[in-house]
Amino acid sequence: MAMNRIQFQQGLSMPDFLKGYGTEAQCEQALEAMRWPKGFSCPRCGHAAHYILRDGARKVFQCNACRHQASLISGTVFQSTKLPLTIWFLAIYLISQAKTGLSALALKRQLGVSYPTAWLIHHKLMQVMARREECYVLEGAVQIDDAYLGGERSGGKVGRGSENKVPFVAAVSLSEEGHPLRIKLTPVSGFTLKAISVWAKEHLAPSSIVFSDGLSCFVAVTEAGCDHQPTVMAGRKPKEVPEFKWINTILGNLKTSLSGSYHAFNFHKYAARYLAAFCYRFNRRFNLRTLHQRLLIAAVGCAPQPRRVIQLADVHC
Repeated sequence: MAMNRIQFQQGLSMPDFLKGYGTEAQCEQALEAMRWPKGFSCPRCGHAAHYILRDGARKVFQCNACRHQASLISGTVFQSTKLPLTIWFLAIYLISQAKTGLSALALKRQLGVSYPTAWLIHHKLMQVMARREECYVLEGAVQIDDAYLGGERSGGKVGRGSENKVPFVAAVSLSEEGHPLRIKLTPVSGFTLKAISVWAKEHLAPSSIVFSDGLSCFVAVTEAGCDHQPTVMAGRKPKEVPEFKWINTILGNLKTSLSGSYHAFNFHKYAARYLAAFCYRFNRRFNLRTLHQRLLIAAVGCAPQPRRVIQLADVHC
């Protein structure tokens, strides 16, 4: 059996990571280079001339023109943190490199911080991943399926009507050779024509060819300018339908990831964030060595995410 070059590619080892980001000074230098690659530019007036102050142990840049002061972490997802940058950088490395995800409890043990702190770091970085994933749409040949997080509650409804299930649309775009390119895992209010129409307009490029199992609501993708090609399952199991090999593989990997990494989490409140984190890692699997750098750049470009925002429930279409 041929080796999967993507799966066995050389990633970034822990010693190599620590060699580049093992000290606070190294992390400050990397953060400054990523935030202002062409040199400091005042966030208020755009002026370049400045001088450097120190707010405790952290750099503060003061603009010569308008006297505005900006720290290295202001305006980023790190804003207001009291933690060393080395802790944040290590968290970014661990979360980005964990193929099946990393629980807040495991992160707590790795970073040496309290559980509430690890939980907040974890969710802030997953929110960064979710914001980044919002920038992309699927195009070309796309397989989609209906899926759920959670199971039946004792004494409650069974099947799709269970109160304990969170519905989400699973979708994967394929190359001309039939290999998976990008995925989308998006919570929806339900599998209705309206919900799928809203989802398709937001996450699919017009003229995409969408393959589904014939669930009636999926015809709504045509409202987004897509071509819908349903395949009636007629009682067949997923493994008996080779046309949906990749979407079933993605859902199988997702199930393994969630059950293997997390004891439990609030499906109704945080489903979009956990699903987006899975998508983020999968969609960038072709170059594991740069995965931490890409997440760091995304964290620098993401607006501050205070605890009150992180703890808000997700709103689905």
